[in-house]
Amino acid sequence: MRKARLLVAAVLALLVTAGIAVAAGDSFNFNSPLSGAEEAPIPRDTNARGNAVYMLNRDGTAIEYMLMVANIENVFMAHIHRGPAGTAGPIVVWLYPSTAPGVQAPKGGGRINGVIAQGTITAADFTGPLAGQPLSALVDLLRNGGVYTNVHTDDGDLVLNEGPGDFPAGEIRGQIKENGPG
Repeated sequence: MRKARLLVAAVLALLVTAGIAVAAGDSFNFNSPLSGAEEAPIPRDTNARGNAVYMLNRDGTAIEYMLMVANIENVFMAHIHRGPAGTAGPIVVWLYPSTAPGVQAPKGGGRINGVIAQGTITAADFTGPLAGQPLSALVDLLRNGGVYTNVHTDDGDLVLNEGPGDFPAGEIRGQIKENGPG
């Protein structure tokens, strides 16, 4: 219960911060509610949930983000992927455990709740099909629903996709949608 309250508090803090920017009208917010039902091509039967919030800065040179999860085990990486709802696409930005491409947390890490990643995304963080492109390339995808957040889990043994806590291709996912000025 305490962890759920901390997650709600983190989301509210982010929304308050975003509300200040709304008044100024200088940036845009994007949101990505995460669940197993959104995984593609196979939805996942899991109680895990999450949310990713992205906010474009005033001058369009960076995106601040926060990734929160609940009821999930063995998270070893999370990303922004390019692709419409219902399809699997390539990684364009690493989020967890860092924005450095290829970095993974240890597999079989156990239960994790709350804010697991936050930071700043710039064009220098792009990988895959966005590598070498300006930040506006990601912003266009964000505004058009062309990217999603995906959280990957692995219990560390050799058997894959055994159930919650062991979905290396992704356990929870959500299409990123624009919330408007923020």
